[in-house]
Amino acid sequence: MSITAKRITAAVLAATLVLSLSACSNWSKRDRNTAIGAGAGAIGGSILTNGSGLGTLGGAAVGGIIGHQIDK
Repeated sequence: MSITAKRITAAVLAATLVLSLSACSNWSKRDRNTAIGAGAGAIGGSILTNGSGLGTLGGAAVGGIIGHQIDK
């Protein structure tokens, strides 16, 4: 991959990240906690099960539930 292609790819990824994060700006605290919990749970489930899809989904589900309950 050439340097120009790498720069274009990095710019597109950065723009996608900025747009994705701006879409979440009006979420409630509970919504943010749920999303963060699901993301952390997915990472944890993936690590604990050596990348198993079922482990990743299970971790995301459990993490999302825990994140949702944190602010009660």
